[in-house]
Amino acid sequence: MILKELFLTNFRVHKNTKMSFSDGINYIVGGNGQGKTSILEAIYYLCTTKNFKSSTDLEILRFNEEDYEITGLFEDLTKDSLRVYFNKNEKRRVYLQNNKQIHRASDVIGKYPLVLLTPEDHSLTQGAPSERRRFVDSILSQAKRSYLDAFLDYNRVLKQRSGLLSLIQQNYSRALLVQLDAWDERLVESGLLIINLRCEFVKLFNRFVAESYSKIMFNSEVPHIEYSTFGDDPTLINREYFQQKLTSKRDEEIRRSSNLVGPHRDDFIFKINKKSLKTYGSQGQHKTFQVALRFAQYFYLKENSGRNPLFLLDDVFGELDSMRAQRISEYLREVGQTFITLTDFANHSFLHRTENDMFISVSNGNVSYV
Repeated sequence: MILKELFLTNFRVHKNTKMSFSDGINYIVGGNGQGKTSILEAIYYLCTTKNFKSSTDLEILRFNEEDYEITGLFEDLTKDSLRVYFNKNEKRRVYLQNNKQIHRASDVIGKYPLVLLTPEDHSLTQGAPSERRRFVDSILSQAKRSYLDAFLDYNRVLKQRSGLLSLIQQNYSRALLVQLDAWDERLVESGLLIINLRCEFVKLFNRFVAESYSKIMFNSEVPHIEYSTFGDDPTLINREYFQQKLTSKRDEEIRRSSNLVGPHRDDFIFKINKKSLKTYGSQGQHKTFQVALRFAQYFYLKENSGRNPLFLLDDVFGELDSMRAQRISEYLREVGQTFITLTDFANHSFLHRTENDMFISVSNGNVSYV
């Protein structure tokens, strides 16, 4: 998949920006606040219908303007035009694919695979379990429609069940407990499917992580991911086990009006040489693992979708030592279309340009090609 052109109107500092891209590496260079990360933000928006910076539409909208627009032209087996439009007065945002409005994000997720590496990825290895779940959910949702459907259904069940638990807390009755039994069955059904798909994923994904890590560290360290659900081995989880856990936690769930059992509380344990990365890993090992995860994500999605995802790297080389930075830059030659933001190309001599690369300078929302 290739992004050929991008058009931005009133999107952050971009008043009226039109860009064409190389099929290879696109270096987007500019100072802080000049609009380079906004370009990645717009690409991510088109491919996922979401904003990776969690900004509101009004925060994105250029000052003193009434609407913003993002349009991208993609080429693969077919040509697609994707467009995001927001109007402040109408207070609504629309997403269009080939001039047809798309109402559900699930109709887009996975069609335009994408990988994003940012400095905030430190939360993957050092943050809460929710960050690692979000990472895995994002990959599986792009790769498998069955997972996306199960994930959406599971979250609907969690929402309904949470509301019911709150009602029971306020007005304990047999009728409400019968309803809770029914929602428990739904929770177990969709939850088990999620657990099984995550188990399959981790088994496969470990190979991609090991291959990517070895490209950077030349096999001097061995990475591994373990999946923990219910604080236990996921292969032990079945319908009876799940139901038993729900039964044992029912009183506490009602007291707290909260869903305390299920894969929404899972974790993924990252290890280096059989030791916990979070506990024993150095800063360099953490950063290398984060980068390896994103390369692994790229090649996993490519293998499962048969398409080359877009690879976005937002100002990540500044945090790497020269050895890791050089090996990562060489590894990028093995992926498809890539977008890299930098504050200054001159300070990154390890990034060697080729004839197929493009160098884009950004200054206050204005772009020029070098």
